[in-house]
Amino acid sequence: MPLTIRTAQPQDEAQWRGLWAQYLQFYDVTLPDAVTSATWDRIIDPASLLQGRFAFDEGTMLGFALHHTHLSTWVSAPDCYLEDLFLTDGARGAGAGRALMDDLVEICRTSGYARLYWHTDEGNARARKLYDSYTPTDGHVRYRIKL
Repeated sequence: MPLTIRTAQPQDEAQWRGLWAQYLQFYDVTLPDAVTSATWDRIIDPASLLQGRFAFDEGTMLGFALHHTHLSTWVSAPDCYLEDLFLTDGARGAGAGRALMDDLVEICRTSGYARLYWHTDEGNARARKLYDSYTPTDGHVRYRIKL
């Protein structure tokens, strides 16, 4: 499949919202519209820490990778956190996920980030197959308090 990977642009909003809704459905999550709108506003704001990279095939969005950077007490350069990676059903297993991951790895290397990391659900076997091809899980367990 001929892929184009690029930074989010304002005209991508409708396609992104469609994929975002599928992503939320995949994880059985409901978010207020205000959160989705705020997320989109951050994605397209060049000053925002949250950035979006989108995969397209002939103008049709196949997937996205949303990421941001932060400082760490363990390394001197910033870390990059891949917060959300999602592909349409038809794009899964066809190279779009790997293309988005490779793109983000290259961005991290070019930007001088120390590490790229992410989380996924333990039972997400399809995503874990892709992720395991990059690196083994580091064995950490996540804890989260909702405030």
